[in-house]
Amino acid sequence: MSSTLLRSSALCTALRASAPKASKAGIAGTTFVRGKATLPDLSYDYGALEPAISGKIMELHHKNHHNTYVTSYNNFSEQIAEAKQKNDIAAQIALQPLINFHGGGHINHTLFWENLAPTNQGGGEPPTGALAKAINDSYGSLDALKEKFNTALAGVQGSGWAWLVQDTQTGSIQIKTYANQDPVVGQFRPILGIDAWEHAYYLQYQNRKAEYFKAVWDVVNWKAAEKRFKQ
Repeated sequence: MSSTLLRSSALCTALRASAPKASKAGIAGTTFVRGKATLPDLSYDYGALEPAISGKIMELHHKNHHNTYVTSYNNFSEQIAEAKQKNDIAAQIALQPLINFHGGGHINHTLFWENLAPTNQGGGEPPTGALAKAINDSYGSLDALKEKFNTALAGVQGSGWAWLVQDTQTGSIQIKTYANQDPVVGQFRPILGIDAWEHAYYLQYQNRKAEYFKAVWDVVNWKAAEKRFKQ
């Protein structure tokens, strides 16, 4: 089985596991209604992250881009369910990459919104406790982590994400990049992710994406990251 199908299968399993109740339970507070994903509300206003991220970008990013992933994931989920009922294996295979892409986009963005917070709500405040220790042990300091993380972001060719992840087998942390909307699943647990797609910054920063990578740390919500880190 290809790595794409493996990722898609794992993604579908994760989403289904959260679906039985219509509540904000499951992956990153994602809301499911009768098994369907819905666009999560933000815990802050669109303009609350300025000047790091403009209100216009946040509105377009959340209401347009993320909502498209939600709608498309639900549509393709219905199609693959129909294909399974018909035992149409070819159709199921053809739909798997679309499930992976749009479902991954939904998961990634839901995590991303939680990764951010206005400065008056703790955005930019450094991590504490076990996560802070893990960062110091692995990278020497928070500033060193940010430098390596931004280097990874700058190295993303085209569209994708950089993540601070935790190895579920060893407990160690590392920085990994993922193409397009591939989600962090399987052996690794997402701790902190930064969106490197152009739609996350271009309206404000244009081709100066390095400025966006630097500014976003001013509104990173390390408290959310600490909750995902497991000792």
